[in-house]
Amino acid sequence: MTSMSIQRGFLLAAALSLTLGTALAQHGDKAQKRRQEIDANAQRALDELFASQPDAKDLFGKATGYAVFTATKAGFIVSGGGGTGVVVNKATGKHTYMHMGMGGIGLGIGAQRYTLVIMFENEARLTKFVTGGWDSSATAEAAAGKEGVAVRSSFINGVAFFQLTDKGLMAHADVTGTRFWVDDDLNK
Repeated sequence: MTSMSIQRGFLLAAALSLTLGTALAQHGDKAQKRRQEIDANAQRALDELFASQPDAKDLFGKATGYAVFTATKAGFIVSGGGGTGVVVNKATGKHTYMHMGMGGIGLGIGAQRYTLVIMFENEARLTKFVTGGWDSSATAEAAAGKEGVAVRSSFINGVAFFQLTDKGLMAHADVTGTRFWVDDDLNK
């Protein structure tokens, strides 16, 4: 091997390392921006919920953790949708970024964008949710409306649900047929 071919080999290796390093850094920056966007959306949703329903803030104070998902649901006889969000353990401060997907059959037509806030009464319910052991067939009534009907101020089976739309807090948060799973890319 000549010294010229050794130099070319080193230059090629250096160029590949630089390219790979730049690509990894850009992916990391993109993931960090997405995490920040999800966290900001979650905080806005909590602020909106607490402003419209002070009892929700008291319930939040009792919660071990919470999840906030921004989702879109659409359908014509068959419905489906999905979104992304974050689960926060209040004791540890750990953020777990997750996806949600839903599907079902119904008589609705159209699309709706909404935010789902879930509060967890204890560590076991929070952990079960994050690890995929949560039963999504459960439904819960958030019991509120734009006119200010009182929010149910207790947990139901260890969780409390609130669904926010552009019309305010919905009277019924339905998570039937919804699946939640960890976003591997955003949790690296």
